[in-house]
Amino acid sequence: MSRQWSIIGNQGFEFMGGINASISHEIKNVLAIINENAGLLEDFTFMVDRGMPIDPERLKSLAGKIQHQIKRADGIVKNMNRFAHSVDESCKNVELGEILDFVAALSARLIINRGVTLDIDSNAEPVVVMTNPFLLENLIWLCIDFAMDMTGDGKTIGVSCKKTPRGAEIKLSELDGFGSMTAADFPNEREKAFLEALDGEMTICRETGEILLVLPETIKAGR
Repeated sequence: MSRQWSIIGNQGFEFMGGINASISHEIKNVLAIINENAGLLEDFTFMVDRGMPIDPERLKSLAGKIQHQIKRADGIVKNMNRFAHSVDESCKNVELGEILDFVAALSARLIINRGVTLDIDSNAEPVVVMTNPFLLENLIWLCIDFAMDMTGDGKTIGVSCKKTPRGAEIKLSELDGFGSMTAADFPNEREKAFLEALDGEMTICRETGEILLVLPETIKAGR
């Protein structure tokens, strides 16, 4: 195995483990809330057994809360399933706007814990490239993870994508912490391994506070 793919493999396991750990925490939180509401429901049954009146609106509200958490859990599990299937195909057409939203959803808990907000600019025009979904998701997360230390007081990262003559561009903006970094800080060997695998390029724009990730319309593996 080449050093490039050794780096990608190790980082891939770390990425998968970190995201799955975050997802499991989310599911545990949902279960804890459902359990709490189930306890309230049990209290209501005790009240009924003792002949005490129950306000139907309280029961309706409680049922609504439980249904909301079930719906939330369903969304979390669907994302987990989609994430697991990211490795099914090494090359396929993906819509970058959907990928950005997906990575944001997967990492929402990690981002919130850092006190950062992602401001994703939904592009009305689909931006489609043929690439490796799992590697791209991993690289986008590495960019977000790095950018979270570059937000300054604003604590917001602008995220957008657009078509280019050669393929597509993903932009992370509203960053202002580049002053103290060196050229070796980012992208480092890890990100460069992913860029090589995806036939991509990355530019750090210190003056405008942006990270630009350029992707080809089709990676070489898919030609």
